[in-house]
Amino acid sequence: MFLNLGRVPGFIVVLYVALCSWAAPVAAQQRVPLTIAEAGDLALSEEPGSRALLARASALEDHAVAARQLPDPVMRIGLANFPIEGGGFSTEGMTQAQLGIRQVFPRARSPMADRFQGQAEALTFDADARRREVLAAVRFAWLETYYAQQAEALLTEKRPFFADLVTTTESLYSVGRKSQHDVLRAELELSRLDDRLLEIHRTREESRAMLSRWLGNDAYRPLAMSLPAWSELPSLEQLRAGLETHPALAAADAGISARQAAVRAAEERKKPGWALDVGYGYREGFLPSGEPRSDFVSVSVTVDLPLFQDNRQDRQLAAALSERRAAIDSQAELRARLGSELDAEYARWRDLSRRLELYETRILGQSNSQAQAALRAYQSDAGDFADLMRAYIDELNARLEHLRLQVDRAQRYAVLANLGGIEQ
Repeated sequence: MFLNLGRVPGFIVVLYVALCSWAAPVAAQQRVPLTIAEAGDLALSEEPGSRALLARASALEDHAVAARQLPDPVMRIGLANFPIEGGGFSTEGMTQAQLGIRQVFPRARSPMADRFQGQAEALTFDADARRREVLAAVRFAWLETYYAQQAEALLTEKRPFFADLVTTTESLYSVGRKSQHDVLRAELELSRLDDRLLEIHRTREESRAMLSRWLGNDAYRPLAMSLPAWSELPSLEQLRAGLETHPALAAADAGISARQAAVRAAEERKKPGWALDVGYGYREGFLPSGEPRSDFVSVSVTVDLPLFQDNRQDRQLAAALSERRAAIDSQAELRARLGSELDAEYARWRDLSRRLELYETRILGQSNSQAQAALRAYQSDAGDFADLMRAYIDELNARLEHLRLQVDRAQRYAVLANLGGIEQ
């Protein structure tokens, strides 16, 4: 039977890890545990990237409204045919005070508005896509922190046993029952465990730092002690169907629509624009017959003449067509890339599920049984110390690997939820 004793260097390591864990503000430690669902909600509630995209979308919507409006009319006030030498306003028959209004009716007004609207829709979908990506990233970081937290707890739980092995082998060596090699091996494995504790603590702090990017100080709250219940997925076919509604693809569709509107705008520029001028001329004085001079009204229409289109309108149309082609090809590439990523992540999730089942039905139980058998054999002098250490290290590694598999599968689920539109 082993004594529950430790050694000073190991104690210092454990104390260091504990003090680092307690270094966060006490108030943070006293708050309720941070669940993965709450972490996601906190990250999305104040996410600046999606807000910026939505602000840009709103600006483009305003541009679309403005683009549909006619230009402001132009008012003209003037004095025409005023005599320079002598006389006055009423001496010459053609002298008049003029008031005119000019209204321009430009080309491509509606297509340009449609382009702005398409760009706004694309940015709105981009904001949705970013929210999905942020949620997946937060879930990934939370899960990584959870792994480090649980692994650290497991290593801390197992450390007294390895410390007891050192004490026991030293006692047995002092009475000549065991060799110095056993003592050195026990001390080595204890030191290795302490090194793993330090390493896993570093991993925990790094993953919390990743969380703090989106959660701030909430990232340093204690985590919930259980994983989310994400054990089942829709079929691969359902996930592929969900992928078609991914906001990134919807943003690409809106981008294509905006490029098509740009094509229409370029085609409209090949047509003439026009403007309407209406004027009123006021005259003073009288005709030789004694009657008052009549005022004048004028109406005119001006028309653009896009006669030289080769290096302007034709080039603009060719550029718009190329941009539309590029947008279509980019969407096809994005759909293929997302589809390939979904298939790969689903295969990983399925493989991890199979491995988890193997660990839970066979490996964990077998490694524990082997460790207990090796301990009994060693205590009765029927077993080798190397076999004992190997058995307990294998059992510890099996539990750590089981934890890693659980977290990896949950991370794959988070990625698939982003791609396939799974609501959680």
